[in-house]
Amino acid sequence: MTIRRGPEFARILGLGVARGENVVTNDEIAGPIESSDEWIRQRTGIVTRVRAGADTSVLDLAEAASRDAIAHAGIAADEIDTVILSTISFPHMTPGGAPTLADRLGIGPAAAWDISAACAGYCYAISQADALVRSGQSRNVLVIGAEKMSDFVDPTDRSISFLLGDGAGAVVIGASDHAAIGPTVWGSDGSRADLIRQTNSWLELREDPSLPFPTLRQEGQSVFKWASFQMAPVASAAIEAAGLTPGDIKAFIAHQANVRIIDQMVKQIGLPDSVVVARDIADSGNTSAASIPLATERLYREGLVSSGDLALQIGFGAGLVYAAQVVELP
Repeated sequence: MTIRRGPEFARILGLGVARGENVVTNDEIAGPIESSDEWIRQRTGIVTRVRAGADTSVLDLAEAASRDAIAHAGIAADEIDTVILSTISFPHMTPGGAPTLADRLGIGPAAAWDISAACAGYCYAISQADALVRSGQSRNVLVIGAEKMSDFVDPTDRSISFLLGDGAGAVVIGASDHAAIGPTVWGSDGSRADLIRQTNSWLELREDPSLPFPTLRQEGQSVFKWASFQMAPVASAAIEAAGLTPGDIKAFIAHQANVRIIDQMVKQIGLPDSVVVARDIADSGNTSAASIPLATERLYREGLVSSGDLALQIGFGAGLVYAAQVVELP
């Protein structure tokens, strides 16, 4: 039996993003949930969120981000042989979104599959892509986190729906001559899966058509405590696994769930004041699998990071699933 061998290292070659085209203010959200702009800002840090129009699909967002990432990587689409799409808002059980996206991009025949790991899905996909390149199974892997969360919003829900936004972020992973993606520290706690959940199943809806269309709910306080205090050790373990210290990190890019969670994690990890902390949630909202690449792009746009900087990224959410790794920015 012949075993493939790939390059020793892999890295992110290019980044691209797409955001929902409509800016939705807190005032527009507050009425149906009997809240206010002040309450939303204090509890979440969100000032606005971006949502896509009715004619824009989650694959439209993914395609736009992917084309930018491929261009930034400086390669042709046909040099990509694997596509991994992380999403929980693609509205079809089958076929998956990734094969359709690959066809749109002119990538083929390519291995293509979807990941349903919610807010941790992007980090899961980075880990898979890194392993695929280093094993020799893939040459260049396109990783996308894309969500149209507004398709699953209940405007009257005070637990999570007012947080949610739409967008996509994509990266190309390829060979590197030096270590540029650290080991992934990941896991799950399915015993607490009810903390972030769908209101009812598709089977329940079929059996009782009077049920409302399934949307998302969360137990806010429980999720806040879990993420604020259980995820910091995971992030610290990712730094240690990469053979680094907090002082080596230039940027901290956590899933954009809540500014208070992010700030609490910074304290728990013990990151120095010199570390740039991504807070894209203030303008984009919680975009689930898309939030880390969107937040990364914003740091570039604001001139806060540069190519070659080391970023600690961590995704966490429904499942409860989580993953963290240190990456070198493209």
